[in-house]
Amino acid sequence: MSGADGQDAVVWRNRALTLFDRVAVPVAVCDVYGAVLLANPAMAAECGTSPGRLRGRDVLDLFRPEEATQVDRIAEALRLRHRSRYQVAVRWPGPDGAVRHGELTADPVSDTVDETPALLVMLRVLGDGEPPPPSPAPRATAAEARILALLAGGATTARAARETGLTPDGVTYHLRRLSTRWNAANRTELVARAYALGVLAPGVWPPTPVTPATEMTEDL
Repeated sequence: MSGADGQDAVVWRNRALTLFDRVAVPVAVCDVYGAVLLANPAMAAECGTSPGRLRGRDVLDLFRPEEATQVDRIAEALRLRHRSRYQVAVRWPGPDGAVRHGELTADPVSDTVDETPALLVMLRVLGDGEPPPPSPAPRATAAEARILALLAGGATTARAARETGLTPDGVTYHLRRLSTRWNAANRTELVARAYALGVLAPGVWPPTPVTPATEMTEDL
């Protein structure tokens, strides 16, 4: 890139960042696993903080999904490089402490179709107070149950990734979401809870998921 082209690129990048900061709609750019890379002041204001303090935070820890299955399906679709627009109903404590609810919209963006996309995330605020109660979340998705069965059998993250067709980061993502959902401190506790909740079949070796249709969602 020539010196003039490089200067032009810097100018346009600075202009884009200025526009990003001035947009009144809460907007953030996240990596494919939901970690905030960049947030505008409007998004930070919804969290009662500054944009810089949001960097590295999980957007779904800031804005809690109403239904866990929505998030799991989006994660699987992104793994398969589907490029649809995804929407998730969320709730969060507003700057004044009152519970707010709204909708996160995530658009995958990248320079090429083969490149792992980033997510352009926009928040639509629908109101204060409690929204209607969500439908009961499943104990585990089919993908999560397969990962748990492999871990229960002694598989490493790398082997679980090979067996399920995920990346190691993808396996870690599913385990992190399960840990949050089940309030589990480590992988040993995750496996123990999987048996206690009936996600893994007792008395079977190698460990095998139990997948009644009413308890687990299908993979995309």
